[in-house]
Amino acid sequence: MSRALQLAARGLYTTDPNPRVGCVLVRDEKVVGEGWHQRAGEAHAEVLALQAAGEQARGACAYVTLEPCSHTGRTPPCADALIAAGVARVCCASVDPNPLVSGAGIARLKDAGIVVSVGPLAAAARELNAGFFSRFERSRPYLRLKLAMSLDGRTAPPGGKRAWITGEAARADVQHWRARSSVVLTGAGTVRSDNPRLDVRLAYGEWVRQPLRVVLDPDLRCSPAADIFKDHGALLMVASDAAPRELGAVRMQRVARAPAGLDLAAVVAILQEQAANEVLVECGPRLAASFMRARLVDELILYVAPHFLGPDAAPLADLRVLALGEAMPAFDFHEMRRVGADLRIRLKPRLDQ
Repeated sequence: MSRALQLAARGLYTTDPNPRVGCVLVRDEKVVGEGWHQRAGEAHAEVLALQAAGEQARGACAYVTLEPCSHTGRTPPCADALIAAGVARVCCASVDPNPLVSGAGIARLKDAGIVVSVGPLAAAARELNAGFFSRFERSRPYLRLKLAMSLDGRTAPPGGKRAWITGEAARADVQHWRARSSVVLTGAGTVRSDNPRLDVRLAYGEWVRQPLRVVLDPDLRCSPAADIFKDHGALLMVASDAAPRELGAVRMQRVARAPAGLDLAAVVAILQEQAANEVLVECGPRLAASFMRARLVDELILYVAPHFLGPDAAPLADLRVLALGEAMPAFDFHEMRRVGADLRIRLKPRLDQ
């Protein structure tokens, strides 16, 4: 199963909106076939492993990181392919949360006389597909908030001057988080001050998938000439009562207004409707605080640079909008890693709050 998870991770940047899945076929204690799902609409991991194994698949055990599908979508059911190939046993890490599959694939295999077991390395399988599980189990995508700060918790020099906080290695690391995401989201303030593209610049095979870029602009103040809109791969979300304005070819969607901007729960619901699994938020201190206040942050990715910016620099999160007695969510440390000269800290909300 560990090898199947390694294979599944090869589809980390390409399978969206499908899950990342790997499969290993073992017969007489030898691996006879391997496969992983590469992108939506193409063969699933089980089918590729069966093709690699050929006749050696008969009587083999299939180790799969997710329950084999039992319905016909853009490809035929993998459960049927395993049955037709004559495998003797299937071991899957987790049940598929998709209600079109959930348990049905396992039932179909058992009805065909195949021995099925579930559970090995289930936590690792869920971690690899955190957004896919979130979309079906919680009806919303998995949201990561990415921030970079100095040692004194500041994110930009005084006066709004544009400058990199972290080094090249940390900025390259962010590219991997973007590449695995369905959506990269930012606020109008970041677009106006930094004019970012927020696209993926990695080379990972012949086919490159760009995430949808979303800009939250309640009062419609962004210029349609901003770099983020140039390739028509971005969506502008504005308040439902914002005054009309000519935007050319820029795509726009109206969202309910909230006291601090847009209704973030409504924003996330729209992304859920678009089958977004993972959302990466790269934004300024006000929007960062709003997402945390709304308790929509599933993971905080924090890059810490080893220098100081001073008390007049921009804060990590603008907490001036907190109501009297209001508490921000607490986080637990999940992982810490050196990235070049900087430190990357991953945190997740505490389960006891």
